[in-house]
Amino acid sequence: MPDSASDAHNGFPAGGHRGEAFWNDRYGSQHSLWSGRPNPQLVSEVTDLTPGTALDVGSGEGADAVWLAQRGWLVTAVDISSVALDRAAAHARDAGADVAGRITWVQADLTDWAPDTTYELISVQFMQLPEPERAALHHRLGASVSPGGTLLIVGHSPLDLETTAHRPSPELLFTAAGVAARLDPVAWEIIASQARPRPAVDPDGNAITVRDEVLMARRRP
Repeated sequence: MPDSASDAHNGFPAGGHRGEAFWNDRYGSQHSLWSGRPNPQLVSEVTDLTPGTALDVGSGEGADAVWLAQRGWLVTAVDISSVALDRAAAHARDAGADVAGRITWVQADLTDWAPDTTYELISVQFMQLPEPERAALHHRLGASVSPGGTLLIVGHSPLDLETTAHRPSPELLFTAAGVAARLDPVAWEIIASQARPRPAVDPDGNAITVRDEVLMARRRP
């Protein structure tokens, strides 16, 4: 899913996960729901990686997928919303046939979907699910990272519960350290596990600082 400062979901539906109809209505309510910019932690962590195959989990309007494809990645982009995917595919076409040709769009409910292949990069940006759905998703995705590949999970931090940036239910938030603790150290090398500050703007237009929980791990060959 997209992020509040760029292309991610900064809305948290009451009770956590909602289905296709909810997200289609939300995307359909506006011409563009997100900024169209790639998520900043994706840019920070992935710019220097050698392009290969990538899975963009909760791809929204496609800013992350397009950014990856522009850098040579072959991207599978998955989202529950057909409205979002149609919009994302149009953005990819606008970026050029070579970019659009590197992206495969998949509509799926990520609470019960699993990849049928492995990827050299799996990016999970702001998929704010409650437990146990969140842990189950992370487990399925981790199992789909190629040897030597990278898992990048980013989410809104519990440290931001008192800010005006987000009004999520606490059960939708997680820490990078908590995600890292579930990864087998024999199989994974933790590259980053931290709450990372970044500037943002609250709904009233005030400049604030928010924290992104950033987990980046590399599967050992």
